[in-house]
Amino acid sequence: MSNQQFEGTSNYVATEELKMAVNAALTLERPLLIKGEPGTGKTQLALEVAKSLDAPLIEWHIKSTTKAHQGLYEYDAVSRLRDSQLGDERVHDISNYIVKGKIWEAFHSEKRAILLIDEIDKADIEFPNDLLQELDRMEFFVYETQELVKAKHRPLIIITSNNEKELPDAFLRRCFFHYIRFPEMETMREIVEVHYPDLKKDLLAEALGLFFQVREANGLKKKPSTSELLDWIKLLLSEDLTAEALREQSTTNILPKMHGALLKNEQDVHLFERLAFLNKRKQNS
Repeated sequence: MSNQQFEGTSNYVATEELKMAVNAALTLERPLLIKGEPGTGKTQLALEVAKSLDAPLIEWHIKSTTKAHQGLYEYDAVSRLRDSQLGDERVHDISNYIVKGKIWEAFHSEKRAILLIDEIDKADIEFPNDLLQELDRMEFFVYETQELVKAKHRPLIIITSNNEKELPDAFLRRCFFHYIRFPEMETMREIVEVHYPDLKKDLLAEALGLFFQVREANGLKKKPSTSELLDWIKLLLSEDLTAEALREQSTTNILPKMHGALLKNEQDVHLFERLAFLNKRKQNS
């Protein structure tokens, strides 16, 4: 294992705590388990770590139907049967029907890879436990070919979770854990400036004020995320909106302009419409 350290990148604002977590996982040679609200940059972290360390990135995006063995390999028996019926010579070598999974790719990478296991909590509850031995030993056995696959270089494994399911204790013990807290105002300012370096300071201040005002509204079903803020600012810029216009609009209508980028369900839109109604009644009384 090299002594490379993650220091963040020009495109990704990483807190000192997050950089420490990545480097701790590198030192301990353990998977890094990242949790946090959707849209806080968990998946993007793996891409930026790969860039920073000049390492190949191998992405395994988990779905509700994903099984652990698919990360190792799959045996394509259907194709072999079809080729057998067609008299194809390939059927005599079973290795022609072994489909390598993302973990196999990471194990056989010529350089130490970054393996992203994205949204692990979408899978069945047994999914993490089914990978314990392979991720511990950095090897697995292919029964069809009687082959032992060993990691050429131990990959840095970054696992993300949106906390939809509790992960097993045995799995958690093997990970270094970090929770990405939602950015505070100053950190969020830095994040926006990375993506929109020419954004005028007064418009940024007004937009951030409105954004955090929306997030802090009582009763909100889904709070807007960092990625949604960036989308919203992109729309404000496309409309060539000034800070004054945004401020004036927000005083006459509690729903922010282009609010569809921030509010993603009808309950939250109705909540702000009720707040606007109550606000007008208060002003008129």
